[in-house]
Amino acid sequence: METLQQPSAMEEKKLFWDNIKEKVFLKTPTKNRIDNIKIPEDVYWEEYYELSDIHYEWNDGLLEEKPVSDYKAYLVFLWFGELLRHFLTVYPIGKMIGLEMGFRLQLPHKVTIRKPDTGIILNTNPFEINESDNRYSGTVDLCIEILSDSNRKNIERDTKVKKEEYCLGGVQEYFILDGKMKQTVFYHRLKSGKYAENRPVKGILKSRILPGFQFRIADLVNRPSLEEMSKDEVYKKFILPFYQAEKQKAEQERQRADRAEQKADHERQRANALSAKLKSLGIEF
Repeated sequence: METLQQPSAMEEKKLFWDNIKEKVFLKTPTKNRIDNIKIPEDVYWEEYYELSDIHYEWNDGLLEEKPVSDYKAYLVFLWFGELLRHFLTVYPIGKMIGLEMGFRLQLPHKVTIRKPDTGIILNTNPFEINESDNRYSGTVDLCIEILSDSNRKNIERDTKVKKEEYCLGGVQEYFILDGKMKQTVFYHRLKSGKYAENRPVKGILKSRILPGFQFRIADLVNRPSLEEMSKDEVYKKFILPFYQAEKQKAEQERQRADRAEQKADHERQRANALSAKLKSLGIEF
């Protein structure tokens, strides 16, 4: 008589969560599926962290699907990301993360795993990030979220829930970018551990942790081109400075060529005048 082999603890765990996924994720309407399941943290990392079709964060045991922003917010995100990329190219004081890379926040009352739309990890951060990492083991220094305003819950997730989490977790700066500019806001963390709003001066906002990084608030709407910004006093120190140097060099060469041409023309005029004078005196060459 054949003896039935009992499944191992690992196999039992897998069967259990496969059954949960079958019941909740495949048969439950999409709009409700994230509100009906609570999973352990290790299961989140193993089963849901790297999903490519649906991106989930983890909030104290609950899966939270990342909402989608509208196209206008996406354009703001692209422009701002390009601005940061150019700044860090000229001043490599940190590294950008994205592509749904998450980090863990151990808070006084709960644990969460968040995937900021963009983040900056300073070189001074005690936790390094390596090219082979697909998650960050420390606390991101600057988190940027693109607001999804499709419903009140999504708005409050960025403006209230994540704001509190990032503040308590030690994120030094938190930027919320809203395509409609109604709830765009920039926070920096005080020594007291609380967030204060970082307000622009004469329309220009400067980062507190990225020395030299600044931008004109109106440009989040206008989104000027790189060439336009390379001529703008607000941006020219970190937008295409090499292009500016080459352009200046070419201009200097052009000016030297113009001066040489002017000198040659002056010499020709003198020669012609001398020739005419000699001819008037009856001297021919």
